[in-house]
Amino acid sequence: MMRLFWFLLTLFLTTSALAEPPVDVARKPAAKAKPAAKAKAPVRPAWAELTAEQQKTLAPLKADWESLEPEGRRKWIGIAKRYPTMKAQEQERVQRRMQAWAKLSPEQRRQARETYKQIVKVPPEKRANLRQQWAEYQALPEREREALTAEPRRKK
Repeated sequence: MMRLFWFLLTLFLTTSALAEPPVDVARKPAAKAKPAAKAKAPVRPAWAELTAEQQKTLAPLKADWESLEPEGRRKWIGIAKRYPTMKAQEQERVQRRMQAWAKLSPEQRRQARETYKQIVKVPPEKRANLRQQWAEYQALPEREREALTAEPRRKK
């Protein structure tokens, strides 16, 4: 149970730090539905269409870029646009979290998204409590954290 709690808490803190307001992107008028027989048009922008600066910032996502949905791409591009204005410490945090996200399997990413949706619904005071618990956990020595992580799941 503790392992799941810490995993979910980590994902909450990771995704909430990367959450951003929607990026303004000009939308094209809805096109008529195309026959199913035609191949699906590639999602844009392709990796090669990103600027060199965006590619450098988003490098941890390069291998997965072509499989990202348009909304996900817009979100990451928005982060890349803000990246140069971030403090060095914030840039390092974004890079670490992007690398961690890139290492997750599609199932783990789906689970993280679902967890995030659930945590957003939690009242702010309970979220503050979760942040406090997370800070306490991070303050523990490495051995104690490993022991908590290895602890068998208990039923409620």
